[in-house]
Amino acid sequence: MNLDPEVSRLLDLMPASARMMTKLVAKPEQRQVIYTDFPVPWQREKPIYLNFDLWRRLSKPERDLLLLSTVSWVTGIKWFKPDIYQGVVLAGVLGTIVELAQSDAVGIVVAGGLTGLAATQIWRSNRSSQTWIEADKNAIAIAGRRGYQMTEAATHLLSAIVATAQLEGRTGLDFVELLRCQNLRAIANISPVGIPEDRLKHI
Repeated sequence: MNLDPEVSRLLDLMPASARMMTKLVAKPEQRQVIYTDFPVPWQREKPIYLNFDLWRRLSKPERDLLLLSTVSWVTGIKWFKPDIYQGVVLAGVLGTIVELAQSDAVGIVVAGGLTGLAATQIWRSNRSSQTWIEADKNAIAIAGRRGYQMTEAATHLLSAIVATAQLEGRTGLDFVELLRCQNLRAIANISPVGIPEDRLKHI
């Protein structure tokens, strides 16, 4: 595969905001078709690694939806957003500083523990399966602005997830991928059973 036209095409496919936040990187030695590290707050540019030898074996619509889903996931992770846990972390950090200034050992432990607990909750929510479900929905919405029908886009993403596992030599899908496929089947009208939002919050 000639990489330059494909990379240019993929960049054109992505939303403008994602082009500023991400970078497509060829990585032929990796086993994954497409991979990105979990983004951390201090990381300005988020690299997305592609094994183009495996990538070219997917159909163009599968590549489109797989990229859009990955881009939506990596740009959708929000470390700083107004919610109760962000407030608790901020309060905990300020409380720890105050207690350190006052040399209050018990206060330091309590404030530090509160900060750690809230930070752990933020970490867990960012790594939950719901973030991938939302990324898939966002990818389908972006694909809709690129000429795809919603059910068509969901079908292509579904087949891309399954094909990717096969190309990577895996025996099956992991738990999150199974949940994503179940949700995509519902969107594509292949199966009437989706995943309730309240259930996603606990997965």
